[in-house]
Amino acid sequence: MTDNENALPITGKIQYVPLGEMRLSPMAQRHLRPLRVTKLEAHMDLEMLGLPEVNLRDLLYFIIDGQHRIEALKNWLGKGWETQEIECRVYIGLTEKQEAAKFDDLANVLAVHSFDRFRVRCNAGRQPQIDISKIVVMLGLKISQDAVPGAISAVSALTRVFDRSSGEVLGCSLRIIREAYGDVGFRAPIIDGIGHFCQRYDGLIDEAVVIERLKKAHGGVAGLMNKADVLHRATGNIRGHCVAAAAVEIVNSKRGSKKLPSWW
Repeated sequence: MTDNENALPITGKIQYVPLGEMRLSPMAQRHLRPLRVTKLEAHMDLEMLGLPEVNLRDLLYFIIDGQHRIEALKNWLGKGWETQEIECRVYIGLTEKQEAAKFDDLANVLAVHSFDRFRVRCNAGRQPQIDISKIVVMLGLKISQDAVPGAISAVSALTRVFDRSSGEVLGCSLRIIREAYGDVGFRAPIIDGIGHFCQRYDGLIDEAVVIERLKKAHGGVAGLMNKADVLHRATGNIRGHCVAAAAVEIVNSKRGSKKLPSWW
């Protein structure tokens, strides 16, 4: 992103915009949630619409904030909604990256789902989301909520591991999970816990040995989580630490190699 792209207008002009000239920018928007639209439509109050934020680009108005309110209003109005106009805050000539950045700025004060926030921050070219995405893709995985091979949706866990350690630790964690458990292992507590494990024992572990021990342990990923749950109830420690401690127990349970220091 260039300096010019970062130079966002502080305010937009308030004006009426025809609903039929509005479009969604996939880069700058969260996924539409039909249930939320239905609830808004059922309790439609024109006084509560507020000021949706849009950007005039290529002769169309791309929605930056307010897509659920606008979609609910269209449903509520019914036939002929395209000709109706509503007041909006209008920016002019923002790029798609700037739209995403503006949405991200608004998300600081609006409740936005963590996955949507992560995706939009990537589209806006912001860190550390870009670096995290690169690590995931380099491992042949993808950040997605779709039920497809290699999909990871636990973006908050990815961010926690990256923020408290490094990209190398995150990469190590995801490699171990991928090889030991496959897609079923890409759950937030496991990503968080194996992240703690890789950070604590960085330089002490042989990834291949760890993968083999975890992969062959009784119960697979369910066995790991059962051990972690037992430790959580017994110690009261946070679940991520308990997953890490359970991983240490599994790795140390086999003979023939140097033991890792106890987690506790």
